[in-house]
Amino acid sequence: MKRIALVEDEAAIRENYKEVLQQQGYSVQAYADRESALQAFRTRLPDLAILDIGLNDEIDGGFSLCQSLRAMSQTVPIIFLTARDSDFDTVCGLRLGADDYLTKDVSFPHLLARLAALFRRSELQAQAPDEQQELEYGPLHIDINRMQVSWNGQLVALTVTEFWMVHLLAKHPGHVRSRQELMQEAKIFVDDSTITSHIKRIRKKFIALDTAFDCIDTVYGMGYRWDAQG
Repeated sequence: MKRIALVEDEAAIRENYKEVLQQQGYSVQAYADRESALQAFRTRLPDLAILDIGLNDEIDGGFSLCQSLRAMSQTVPIIFLTARDSDFDTVCGLRLGADDYLTKDVSFPHLLARLAALFRRSELQAQAPDEQQELEYGPLHIDINRMQVSWNGQLVALTVTEFWMVHLLAKHPGHVRSRQELMQEAKIFVDDSTITSHIKRIRKKFIALDTAFDCIDTVYGMGYRWDAQG
């Protein structure tokens, strides 16, 4: 049974998420503040951690906790689940070592799908911890073991979902991938418009590093394609 640590200072929200996760077969340890969670992590690491950012009187307590947990383990999946939806907070969370960032208006099915994607990554790492799994196409570099994508040597701050979408598109340049294939690769179950939104965010992140980026083509009525010639 997978062990999830849930760190949320609002009791009603904490109990609600805990109940839903337990119904899905997860073992959930819930904490109301950074210190109690950190103390528990020192005794035993969870299989995955869900963190809020603001914890009681600590405005950025979740960020500090993320740093501490990442220092303890480079592989424990960490996901922020917070009401704070600014790009600044999202980028901060990912740079501090989180694997994904969601806001609290996310649906439970979407949350569960993202958790499944994170656990899938952990399972892949456990199956082949010493295997070098890297793809390189011109300025694009994909490190599957580290779940990292770089463009011209600069790290692209992708979520887990975005990572798997880029991986699927780039591993067979020129091949069109349908929205259904992208959902299957990322282990998410959403409508077409959400897939479109993911692709838009992915493009935006690459363009932030390189204004000339133009490698993801939309093939209308079919899906998307990685154009290695860009």
